[in-house]
Amino acid sequence: MAIQRFNAVEAAQSRKPKIVEELNKRSELFGENVFNENTMRQYLTSDAFKGVMSAIDLGKKIDRKIADQVSSAMKEWAMSKGVTHYTHWFQPLTGGTAEKHDAFFETIGSGMAFEKFGGHQLVQQEPDASSFPHGGIRNTFEARGYTAWDPTSPAFIFGTTLCIPTIFVSYTGEALDYKTPLLRALQAVDGAATAICKYFDKNVKKVSSSLGWEQEYFLVDKALANSRPDLALTGRTLLGHSPAKGQQLDDHYFGAIPSRALNFMRELETECMLLGIPVKTRHNEVAPNQFELAPIFEEANLAVDHNSLLMDLMGRVASKHNFKVLLHEKPFAGVNGSGKHNNWSLTTDSGVNLLGPGKTPMSNLQFLTFFINTIKAVHDNEELLRAVTASASNDHRLGANEAPPAIISVFIGEQLTKVLEELEGVTDGKLSPEEKTDLKLNVVGKIPDVLLDNTDRNRTSAFAFTGNKFEFRAIGSTANCAKPMTVLNTIVAKQLKDFKIEVDKLIDRKDLKKDEAIFNVLREYIKSSRNILFEGNGYGAEWEKEAKKRGLSNHKTTPEAIKVKISDKVLSLYEEMGVMSKVETSARYEIEVEEYTKRIQIESRVLGDIAGNHVVPTAVLYQNMLIENVSGLKNIFGTNFEEHAKEQIRLIKRISEHIEGVHCKIDKMINARKKANKIENHEEKAMAYCSKVKPFLDEIRYHCDKLELMVDDKLWPLTKYRELLFIR
Repeated sequence: MAIQRFNAVEAAQSRKPKIVEELNKRSELFGENVFNENTMRQYLTSDAFKGVMSAIDLGKKIDRKIADQVSSAMKEWAMSKGVTHYTHWFQPLTGGTAEKHDAFFETIGSGMAFEKFGGHQLVQQEPDASSFPHGGIRNTFEARGYTAWDPTSPAFIFGTTLCIPTIFVSYTGEALDYKTPLLRALQAVDGAATAICKYFDKNVKKVSSSLGWEQEYFLVDKALANSRPDLALTGRTLLGHSPAKGQQLDDHYFGAIPSRALNFMRELETECMLLGIPVKTRHNEVAPNQFELAPIFEEANLAVDHNSLLMDLMGRVASKHNFKVLLHEKPFAGVNGSGKHNNWSLTTDSGVNLLGPGKTPMSNLQFLTFFINTIKAVHDNEELLRAVTASASNDHRLGANEAPPAIISVFIGEQLTKVLEELEGVTDGKLSPEEKTDLKLNVVGKIPDVLLDNTDRNRTSAFAFTGNKFEFRAIGSTANCAKPMTVLNTIVAKQLKDFKIEVDKLIDRKDLKKDEAIFNVLREYIKSSRNILFEGNGYGAEWEKEAKKRGLSNHKTTPEAIKVKISDKVLSLYEEMGVMSKVETSARYEIEVEEYTKRIQIESRVLGDIAGNHVVPTAVLYQNMLIENVSGLKNIFGTNFEEHAKEQIRLIKRISEHIEGVHCKIDKMINARKKANKIENHEEKAMAYCSKVKPFLDEIRYHCDKLELMVDDKLWPLTKYRELLFIR
């Protein structure tokens, strides 16, 4: 194994950057491989174009005649670009994407064939759902699932395949993917937000949720990554001693991008441009060999699809540059992990950002309405927001120095806090003309000035307002953005719905004017949501004590955090907003519980194998070399040999202690795993793996990492951190 390590190091050090030219005009390539609005205008009839646009903008159903015209145009366009196959591209509950390729090919007898792609093939397909996670949602004999075209996300060409974004549902109609609940949540927030907007602008007809994600990742040479069984099988290093130099000098963040990595980014960005993914920002992150990529904001459904597509694309492009992309939240201990900040806002069909302050008191009252309702939604559903960030991999990241803690809090800045404090003093009931004037001129009217120099300064907040959007920072780098976006849009939709009921009640029953009613309701929301607001340092025991006093949850592990997903409150929330049925929500909970168990189980088995079959034999080999050395010294110095061999003897003893520690902990871990495997209840099994099996991973690692420091470097079989993180 040591030979493999040194061969990998030699291969990595000999790499030359693959030369990739920087794009001059990205706009000329943007969306070239996407069946977007511009392409549809060229290939579709007027009726077909109007039909598709009505489906996108108004949610109207596309009839079969229009579908036939669209499919014919798609085929013509795709084949002109060398495409031979098509696929329904969907996002099952595995967390990745799925596709089954079919050729544009049909036989017609007499040895003849032709290219065919009809409306029925565009609109719906029937993939076998039996091998996808379903959480008990279907019986074994009901293996059929359906994929159905989502016209709001345009088809695209990937390689020689036409990819059609679709939803994925069971034979009985329940959602088996992430996209379906997201689309329902977006519809819910559209309806609720549009109703609120009409208080301020009667012409608003639609509100869209916007998302801008920030994808963090590590780049490691492919040979180095392949030499580590733990990276290959679990996505993270299960052992490995930290190098003397890590990230403590802060010299990697925003530094010059290494040549190989830069050329990888250039090719990735070119591919993104062709696929219509509007990537804009690239930079070094804090940890060595860690980077970030971020796009321009897009409509949430499209942004989610683009992030899922990007994660697939990154792996393919990286391979061409002899890199391995690591998306795991914590691939290396001792340095920063990777997250995926979700920047969220709401925008009207006239282009107004509802979380951006305006130029008039009325537009600022609209801003405050959506701003305060969002805070109230987070306050009332902080456990659910924590739950949606939970995973076996993200548990390693939350609470570390680069990420927010497991406690959900909202940061809005000192100046906006003062604005809310002033609004908290609004008179109950009707407002005097003087109070209205003061509010509009001196409180609401000054919000643009307040925000001008009040950008976010707090990196420990899980949910921060950053000037014209909220940034949800607790999301892990491997996550499908549909999960947090479904939750966030659902809870905000519910909150806005309740807000309208309360405002209308005050207008109807208390004879208050519209702005008076809005101020009155917002005042009560500020009071009831005060506990979620936090401007201080989110790390440490002091904040945990304070959060407990405030009644905020602090669930540090996934099994503990996700229990809320099947609470009566959450089940009722999803049903009321038409996002998921109780069956669908419960199924997802079962899937997440099982996935957690399986991931810890896999890590446990992999670590047991590496420690027992790689680390210990190497340590014994080196120990034998030391014993031979001691024997030689005894032959030379006789009875006085211990005076000359005391360090070797001490090292032999220390190696024996750590070898014993590894074997002892492996045996205990295996026994704990066997006991956990006998538990039939999925929830109890996950808890057992979390509390009884998982702790052994760190304990075994401790002994292995100590042995790494003792054993001759030439013998050590596993590629070391200094090689993984600093060979570029």
